[in-house]
Amino acid sequence: MVMKWTVLVDNRTSDPGLSTEHGLSILLETERHSILLDTGASDMLIRNAARLGKDLSRVDYVFISHGHSDHAGGMKHFLSVNDKAKVIVSPKAVSGRFFSKRGVQHSITTVWPDMPEERLLLVGETCERRRMGDGMSGMTADDIHVIAHIPQVYPSPKGNQNLYVEAGDGRLVPDDFRHELALYVGGLLFTGCAHSGLENILEACPWPVHTVVGGFHLLDGYETKEEINALAQRLKTNYPDTFFYTSHCTGDQVFEKMKDVMGEQLQSFRCGTITT
Repeated sequence: MVMKWTVLVDNRTSDPGLSTEHGLSILLETERHSILLDTGASDMLIRNAARLGKDLSRVDYVFISHGHSDHAGGMKHFLSVNDKAKVIVSPKAVSGRFFSKRGVQHSITTVWPDMPEERLLLVGETCERRRMGDGMSGMTADDIHVIAHIPQVYPSPKGNQNLYVEAGDGRLVPDDFRHELALYVGGLLFTGCAHSGLENILEACPWPVHTVVGGFHLLDGYETKEEINALAQRLKTNYPDTFFYTSHCTGDQVFEKMKDVMGEQLQSFRCGTITT
């Protein structure tokens, strides 16, 4: 499948004309679809898309990887320029209240805008695009797959220890990331932040993966050098034909350690990165 993906929002940029923020948004264009992968934290995706010559009004689907505001906070701004795209998201991402205790405790809950019910596609289980339910019945595409409820076979990122979700009684409990989804399209696997663990997402994906794109949630100073090296070696050994592209919530030091092991198999992206 011919596809192109363009980074609209990221923490980093190589183009001084593009703005950055702690967030992620990538425009994935295939022969059949235009899919927005997350929306960043603000209206930055609109401004950067305009500079990059990308028309967001043509987007067919928005995929939200999880409920944190750095990935879904730009939704209300996107909806102001697009009146047709279906929004694929976990119901737990929409209903949940999320907090970080990294530094000072603060909310990272997305404020969801009102939207017509027919545009909201709530996905609670792993499924193919054509099997997503009544809201999808009028569509013919069968090449979009959503991965949900990712089993914890391998350790999850240690940076998750600072992330919480509000329980029914109002207490903050460790986030189990049941609101996290991954998206697979034509050999490309989008991980969002990979809070569930990169290896767990790959393990849960039953389709062949040639490209992984997204954050790995491997923050500098959490996993040891030995743990990072071992992870990189397992990826190199178990997925020798897969290329990995990361930024956002992958630390600079972590990236360099993994790069030493994985070589050209691991690449970084920035705002403005365009890959075909």
